Amino acid sequence: MANRMKRLLIGRPMKSRELEGEKLGRLKALAILSSDALSSVAYGTEQILIALMIAGFTAVWYSIPISVAVLGLLLILILSYRQTIYAYPMGGGAYVVAKNNLGTTTGLLAGGSLLIDYILTVAVSASAGTDAITSAFPSLHDHRVLIATIVIIFLTIMNLRGVTESANVLAVPIYLFVISIFVLIISGVIRYFTGGTHPDIPEIGTAVSNVSLFLLLKAFSSGCSALTGVEAVSNAIPNFKQPAERNAAATLVMMGVILGSMFIGISLLAYWYGITPRHDETVVSQIAASTFGRGFLYYFIQGVTALILFLAANTAYSAFPLLAFMLAKDKYMPHAFMVRGDRLGFSNGIIFLAAFSIVLVVLFGGDTENLIPLYAVGVFIPFTLSQLGMMLRWLRLKPKGWAGKFAINTVGMLTTLSITLIFIFTKFAQVWLVFIFLPVVMFLFLRIHQHYLKVADELRIDLAADKPVIKGSTVVVPVAGITRVVSNSISYAKSLTDNVVAVYVGFDDESIERMEAKWAEWDPGVRLIVLRSSYRSITRPLLKFIDTVEWKTAETDHITVLIPQFVTKHWWQHILHNQTGLLLRTYLFNRKDVVIATVPYHLKQ
Repeated sequence: MANRMKRLLIGRPMKSRELEGEKLGRLKALAILSSDALSSVAYGTEQILIALMIAGFTAVWYSIPISVAVLGLLLILILSYRQTIYAYPMGGGAYVVAKNNLGTTTGLLAGGSLLIDYILTVAVSASAGTDAITSAFPSLHDHRVLIATIVIIFLTIMNLRGVTESANVLAVPIYLFVISIFVLIISGVIRYFTGGTHPDIPEIGTAVSNVSLFLLLKAFSSGCSALTGVEAVSNAIPNFKQPAERNAAATLVMMGVILGSMFIGISLLAYWYGITPRHDETVVSQIAASTFGRGFLYYFIQGVTALILFLAANTAYSAFPLLAFMLAKDKYMPHAFMVRGDRLGFSNGIIFLAAFSIVLVVLFGGDTENLIPLYAVGVFIPFTLSQLGMMLRWLRLKPKGWAGKFAINTVGMLTTLSITLIFIFTKFAQVWLVFIFLPVVMFLFLRIHQHYLKVADELRIDLAADKPVIKGSTVVVPVAGITRVVSNSISYAKSLTDNVVAVYVGFDDESIERMEAKWAEWDPGVRLIVLRSSYRSITRPLLKFIDTVEWKTAETDHITVLIPQFVTKHWWQHILHNQTGLLLRTYLFNRKDVVIATVPYHLKQ
């Protein structure tokens, strides 16, 4: 039944040779890998306005120059990551760039930041999408955590079904969002030029007495949350069809043009309409209501906005498993992250990402505003390290035209470093958790790496000197009575060796005498050793006996404890029977020189 349910949800297993068919073209990749960046249009302008409102409504005009500055940074990042794509066509983004040019520790810092960022991406996207729904339907506001969790589970199932299938399903709402936002912007511009602006909006350049540089920097850093997700294309180059780097670079440029146009359009409309952030309604919702009223177009825009915010998480579902694969390949994450699932995706990475994202949504109560600063810091750290790494690469290799490339990365590094510091100083109360998560993650990376190296050293053999040691075999069969299960186990044991001994643990004279008499009558050709247990423990006398056998025969024989076990027809019946075999295996598992084997006997009833 479990397998049928898995097939229903995920689909049939795919052959390894079908992997090439899972690669993405530019249009599908734009939808899947750019959904995070494009969706930030829904809250980027709002974050700027939230910061500015501390100085009052008169300060809203600052949102326009701040938005232009954000666009400038977007241009720098697009140019920088386009260079990264061609320099490192195998993917990995900031992790690979930092590791190769700045050292392993710095690479792990970038990789750890990105992993945290992708988990936050899913949590923020699900929470922001829920905000869009509750803006249109306020009665659902108390169910935000449940809605966000359901969406994360849905996206997890879609991605477990494979990259291509998820792209086919998810691309439609993403492109609908892009079209609807452009329709909203064009309609809003027409309304502005026909006299539909807010009558009291402050003119650009109006003096505001209580606006400080600190406040403007805080607003700018908040607006830079719209740039999260820009790096995802450079991380996921292996997901592209050939030529992968050219398709990835073209996708990155298309994403930058669309994102920049939508972001500045929403910022202008918010300023012209005199929109201010509200707790119960998003800025995009207010703009749509002001442009179209609360009719069909309003609800359509809110619907596709909610969808894109939910689907923005899909960027992380594409990039996180690939990054985890690369870290696992370098022995900094468990090797389980290198395994492709039935649908050729890195299933363990997908499930891990979903589980931790749900935990974050529950812990933060689905509060988007509290998650976004953490989210932004998590991505601007690898932004900075990637730019610095590329700078050192150009200085070291000095290829043709390297000076211009070096200049682009230098400007990018200084800008992203400044924004990272601004985030830390202006929103430390909201981002301090990053300074706990990152050291913990890096410590885990190093411990995992150390473990794999030690295991490899211990398992490595000298092909010339280390040969298999041939020994005899002693098989110990614990028995609780004379049944078909025991008969089956002893038959198997005797097929391996003649040196077989059965062991029975009795609690009183009567049970011991009865067992000895039945064994003598049965006479299976195997000696029965009877142990008395004064304290009604089965495992303790057995373990002492096994230790004694091992001590006497370790030099000449391998010791195998062969545990009889019957398998019930239905899973729930298993809990109705004695778990002595399971307990015995648990105790024996850590015994160095004892082999544990189980002989199953399948029941028909």
